[in-house]
Amino acid sequence: MKRFVKALACLLCAVLTVSAFLPVMPVRAAGTAYYIDSLNGSDETGDGLSPETAWRTVPVLDSITLQPGDRVLFRCGGVYECSLRFENCVGTPEMPILISSYGEGEKPLLTTEAQTEVMRLFDCSRVIVSGLEITAPNGGGIWIDALTRESEGITLRDLSIHNIQNHKVNDRDPLSGGAAPARACVMVKGLPARTLYPVNGLTVTGCEFYDCGNGVSLWGAYDTRLGSPWNDDEFSELGPVYNENALVENCFFHDMDAEAIIVGICKNALVTHCRMIDCCQGEGVDENGEVLYFTAAAWFWGSEYSTIEYCEIAGQKNVGDGMTVDFDSQSNHCVYQYIYSHDNVRFMCNNAKTSPQVGNVVRYCLSVNDNKGRNKLCSGPGEKEMLFYNNTIVGSQRFDFDGLYDSYFVNNIIVMEDGYRLNTDLAAYFTNGNVISDNCYYNCVSGLLAGTKYNTLPGFTGMDAEDPDSFTLCTGSPLIGTGYRMDDSCAEDFFGNPIESCNIGCYMGKGTNAPYQRETMIEKLFRIFRWLIGYLRTEIKNR
Repeated sequence: MKRFVKALACLLCAVLTVSAFLPVMPVRAAGTAYYIDSLNGSDETGDGLSPETAWRTVPVLDSITLQPGDRVLFRCGGVYECSLRFENCVGTPEMPILISSYGEGEKPLLTTEAQTEVMRLFDCSRVIVSGLEITAPNGGGIWIDALTRESEGITLRDLSIHNIQNHKVNDRDPLSGGAAPARACVMVKGLPARTLYPVNGLTVTGCEFYDCGNGVSLWGAYDTRLGSPWNDDEFSELGPVYNENALVENCFFHDMDAEAIIVGICKNALVTHCRMIDCCQGEGVDENGEVLYFTAAAWFWGSEYSTIEYCEIAGQKNVGDGMTVDFDSQSNHCVYQYIYSHDNVRFMCNNAKTSPQVGNVVRYCLSVNDNKGRNKLCSGPGEKEMLFYNNTIVGSQRFDFDGLYDSYFVNNIIVMEDGYRLNTDLAAYFTNGNVISDNCYYNCVSGLLAGTKYNTLPGFTGMDAEDPDSFTLCTGSPLIGTGYRMDDSCAEDFFGNPIESCNIGCYMGKGTNAPYQRETMIEKLFRIFRWLIGYLRTEIKNR
């Protein structure tokens, strides 16, 4: 069985390496190709219609409105100072508009020193941007907006976007003015948006984003007169205007001051097979340690029926947030699944705003050493009909269980760090209609109050924090085949194995070839003593 991280890393490397050699999409010969060559082109004598008569600089494009099948091609190895603005460029599924490269060598570098975006796509549809490198040390990458009509079918592929204002800040980045003020690689609309037209069918695939403030910010729209997208008001019956069917896949986000991806006011969005390493490096505190702002690597804001899956999220440092799982501001029926989360400030902290969020799911995730802040299932009005099951959480600090209603918290393994405990809200177990059972709590004195089926050594095959496979279960583990049966459509566990058994934790096989070794009485007493010492230290520190 291949290790989760190795498999994901290999997949991303393969995508990032070979995508430039794959056919971009079927494009008919119809349409005009415009060539730009910063090395040998000429704006005076060239007509831009062939590699031999290429233009030298970008401003010559200002007088052109691209038509279906048109291509704008930058010569590889060139450097292009530009702030491109494409408006009303509309291709078709059969003849998309292509903005890409030609020739051999390094990707063309599109860059600007100004406080603006390298590229704007306004009121554009069926446009492919592919095979480019983009930097903007004082600005932003790509800003996509729909000002007078719906945008549909834009694809960003095989892009390398970096050197985008990766500096320390003292507040959250502004989101309403485009990619430049937001320090973003890609900004879709903004919050609040300028218009109520959506950007649908956006695809971001095989890209690398690094050394930047923020990665990809996806935002829908709402009538700002409502004050909130979900408040009833006499001004309008219009609620959120969702961006639908966004796809972010096989992308690598790393070394960012702030956030990798925000799924804001989206419906049926999918983030899959991405790595987010060392994002949220801005700790967000002042000289006295007070929290100034909050950032998280990948989170939902006001979205519906959207999913983040098969991702690795690691190394977040933001003290206020820094979590992997975050359903925020009326996100409903959204899912985190098959996530490898490690070495973050915390694994989860949800933030409902105006009313309980409904139908969110966290399943088949592995969290290791997300232990610099407390985990919280929900805050604000709470979570209703939440499904939190078959997750393995190792090395957790305090875990709060308040604010659950009509929800399932079953089949989870939680191994607490020495000195930390579950913070139990008894109403969650007796009066709120929840099913909280068949969980394994270890190194935690509060487990007896929290739907414990087993308060025992789980029986992992190892405890190597750098090897997810070490958190499979040994043959003979009491957690194999003894879980609460959940009816879902999942066919595999976190490790990619077919589900063969109803287990507790994110491993659903029949056990690996390693014997289960029970904890001896001496080992147990020593562990309890060690936990108590840690607890006393924690209490003294928090006073």
